[in-house]
Amino acid sequence: MHKKKFLILCFSLFLTSFVLFPQVASAAELTDGLDGITDLFGKQSGGTSEVVQLFLLTTALSLAPTFLVLTTCFTRIIVVLSFVRSSLGTQQNPPNLVLMGIALFLSLFIMQPVYTDVMDEAITPYINEEISGIEAFELAELPIKEFMYKQTRDEDIQLFLDISKTEKPADVNDLPLTVAIPSFIISELRTAFTIGFLIFIPFLVIDIVVASILMSMGMFMLSPVMISLPFKLLLFVLVDGWYLVVESLVTGFQ
Repeated sequence: MHKKKFLILCFSLFLTSFVLFPQVASAAELTDGLDGITDLFGKQSGGTSEVVQLFLLTTALSLAPTFLVLTTCFTRIIVVLSFVRSSLGTQQNPPNLVLMGIALFLSLFIMQPVYTDVMDEAITPYINEEISGIEAFELAELPIKEFMYKQTRDEDIQLFLDISKTEKPADVNDLPLTVAIPSFIISELRTAFTIGFLIFIPFLVIDIVVASILMSMGMFMLSPVMISLPFKLLLFVLVDGWYLVVESLVTGFQ
């Protein structure tokens, strides 16, 4: 059952990710085009149709990371975690793989209600043949739009509406994904940099104090970074830094 849900989710990600490309004007054109290609190859050869479907599934899996970065909380989390590592001055500790893993599972935890709505409202009815592919696509994008809209500033949305010369819709459900996604990314980066600035301040103070003490003692050849690192780690552990960072990230999306 879980494997089936995973494959259905991949198919949904594949459909949604195509809105990132300007060549595709609508979900209807996408579905009609894929059906036409499949029918064409299916008429020529029965095995070729399966090859096309396998190719589409592979494409969906290759576009899934892009979808993860652009339409979820992954961007904010990974940027903030990178700022934490930079502010501590630990260079490659924690490693990139650890940070990516933390960001990935936190994103899945935060996005679980959204993906549950997508599963219940779009994918399950489509599997049961209660709705068409076009209707499933339109229903699947609604929870994702609502999530992005809650985290997006009105100024960022208006910016891309003005650039695209599109009037602001009265309902968030009518907001094009080509406007919602870049607006969401800009807002997420702004929020992540704001959090990163607040994280840097206490560690910057420690660096300044240590550098001033070393200069007053005439120890010019001793690296302040090497001396301040243990104090920064001690401060981070004493205040339970990872707990505070993760708590602020998770609660920021609620």
